[in-house]
Amino acid sequence: MATGGDNTVNSKHQNRLASERSPYLLQHATNPVDWYPWGEEAFEKARKEDKLIFLSVGYSTCHWCHVMERESFENEDIANVMNEHFVNIKVDREERPDVDKIYMTFVQATSGHGGWPMSVFLTPRLEPVMGGTYFPPEDHWHRPGFRSVLLRATSGGGGWPMSVWLTPELTPVFGGTYYPPVDRYYGQPGFKSLLGILSSQWKDNRQNFAESGKKVIDVLRKTTTLDVPFALAALATSVPTHECWEKCIKQFTQSFEPQFGGFGMAPKFPQPVNFNFLFHIYSREPNSELGKKALDMCLYTLKMMAKGGIHDHVAQGFARYSTDERWHVPHFEKMLYDQAQLAVAYSAAYLATKDEFYADIVRDILLYVSRDLSDKSGGFYSAEDADSYPSHDAKSKKEGAFCVWNYDELQRLLDKPIEGSNYTISDIFCYHYDVKPQGNVNPNQDPHDELKYQNILIVLGSEEETAEKHGLDLATTRQALKEGREILFEVRQKRPRPHLDDKMLTAWNGLMISGFSKAGQALGDDSFVDRGIKAANFVKKYLYNPTAETLLRSCYKGSDGSVAQIAVPIAGFVDDYAFLIRGLLDLYEACFDPSWLEWAETLQDQQDRLFWDEEGAAYFTSPASDPSILIRLKEGEYPHGFNTFSVRSLCDIYFVVWEIETVCILGMVP
Repeated sequence: MATGGDNTVNSKHQNRLASERSPYLLQHATNPVDWYPWGEEAFEKARKEDKLIFLSVGYSTCHWCHVMERESFENEDIANVMNEHFVNIKVDREERPDVDKIYMTFVQATSGHGGWPMSVFLTPRLEPVMGGTYFPPEDHWHRPGFRSVLLRATSGGGGWPMSVWLTPELTPVFGGTYYPPVDRYYGQPGFKSLLGILSSQWKDNRQNFAESGKKVIDVLRKTTTLDVPFALAALATSVPTHECWEKCIKQFTQSFEPQFGGFGMAPKFPQPVNFNFLFHIYSREPNSELGKKALDMCLYTLKMMAKGGIHDHVAQGFARYSTDERWHVPHFEKMLYDQAQLAVAYSAAYLATKDEFYADIVRDILLYVSRDLSDKSGGFYSAEDADSYPSHDAKSKKEGAFCVWNYDELQRLLDKPIEGSNYTISDIFCYHYDVKPQGNVNPNQDPHDELKYQNILIVLGSEEETAEKHGLDLATTRQALKEGREILFEVRQKRPRPHLDDKMLTAWNGLMISGFSKAGQALGDDSFVDRGIKAANFVKKYLYNPTAETLLRSCYKGSDGSVAQIAVPIAGFVDDYAFLIRGLLDLYEACFDPSWLEWAETLQDQQDRLFWDEEGAAYFTSPASDPSILIRLKEGEYPHGFNTFSVRSLCDIYFVVWEIETVCILGMVP
């Protein structure tokens, strides 16, 4: 299989994705499916041959995307059906969030839920008519497999990879996420069956499909348009009142989970945007009950996350989410945007408390990013996968294999006596991190038995409690735990590593610039600020067009280690502008180099020009210049909040520039 860091594809199959740079698209470059990237070549083929389009959307570190590829897209029989009856398009949702957002909205609207892989059938005009998420390979457990899905026009759910069929005019007609290759699960048709049914219905009922696709787009356009109840003039003079803050805090309090922290029940996501708001409330009203409540919810959640299995205690950083309420069993992929936003949150926690616990977590996150997600040129990579090979001779990957530990393995690795005691490092380590002989993963959190007899490190108590339990002083206990982590880190480095998505996105690099800048300010560490400066220079060199003053979406690590670009670079989306502007403003506040403020102003002008919706009083996700984007939507999947980021940035630019201009007018600076 091709990988993101190497564009050389060795296989009896090689499709058009082999010339792409996206690690996700390259993963599918050797499928027997005749994949096309999103673009006019595929659209023209659909129109010319009068075929539906099957659109599959996902990302390279998506576990179920890997499953559907293995079960369906590497299946020669299913691939033959796909190639004969459909034009098949693969999209990396991180490259094209606009495409993902449109068809995920359709899948969620028609099924009530979303996820990846996303699989959607479209008319040649790109209008969706059917969609879903994962389809099992065979009809089983009352669920039809992907084979049946290809034969039956039924709707599914949402997710990644996203799979969508379109007409030659690029109208979406059907979609979903993961499809098994044949009928097998839960009464859902197999993918091959569905392919056959849809192909037949398209031939027999083309007009109905086309009309259905148009109606779907009309409904989506109406339901996703938010009517602003105030005139823009009124909006310009209105600000949130204290009553608004109180309502927000009340909602957070109602959803707050007091035992383990976080908001809502499992699965639990970090949701850093919640921390941003709550810390802002505290900064406004540090002595009020409102402010104290906001701070308490933040600090408790951040502490429980740091102690949980979602936090990598051996190799640092945070996983994407926890499958349980205790923050114990994570979905093991690590995303750059989580590291960036959590670095900001833990920096804010340190500023509010001066508790070194939070400062240590900031350093932990940035160590991971600097070591494992950094390109030598200064940019940041996107993510690390959840799946990896359990051993170098293993034939199949398992989720979490890189991170988990068998009890006997730890006993052997950490069997070193602690001087002056009757204990070994293993005794202290296994107690502190809740390591058990039978494994510490609840079977309910491991439906596929991938974590059976394995341990995910989690801290249930404190270092003080561990020391007292074993009759050791605190310094000795901390040294034993530190030595244990270091030993395990060296062992882990010799294991097969998870796939690295070495795509470098402007938006996520902007978030990480904020992370390093805020950490540098909070901890008084200039090296963090310097790393933010290096990243900003990287973006300016590789992802910015100084002539047009516009941003690009992404660049890539070439096979020779250099920074590479695709033949037709993808123009930046609103989150690229919003998150980079925020990063530049945070960088300016950390180093007071006016060039970063000036660049932020320039980019803000472009964001306003390209994405602002005068009638809706907010920013669109995509510019108006792409005819293949049937609907311009606002806000997307996580990391969300670009309109919120933009409000903060607009205020900061206004007040900072106003202050500078005022000081100059008063003659206080030359």
